Amino acid sequence: MLKDFIVFLKEYNVTSLAIAFVMGTATTGLVTSLVQDMLMPLLSPLFLSGSWKTAVLHLGPVALNIGAFLGQCLNFFLIALVVFIVAKKVLKIERK
Repeated sequence: MLKDFIVFLKEYNVTSLAIAFVMGTATTGLVTSLVQDMLMPLLSPLFLSGSWKTAVLHLGPVALNIGAFLGQCLNFFLIALVVFIVAKKVLKIERK
């Protein structure tokens, strides 16, 4: 049974998957901090309320929390960009 388990780990690259998961989690934390602590404060003067976290767009009786949404959009875009760059490099290495 131990031999089957070792074959499973090697065949499905479970170690690589675990490393990728840990790196993805760390990247998410890093990019989230970059967006919330560095980029969005620079954009705060553009919001009338002064703080990007509390920026609200009123459409009649509806209030949209546009600041928090824009922060999450920027967060998603940067994480997607990092994943794209890393995947492109990994696929280029695998072709060789």
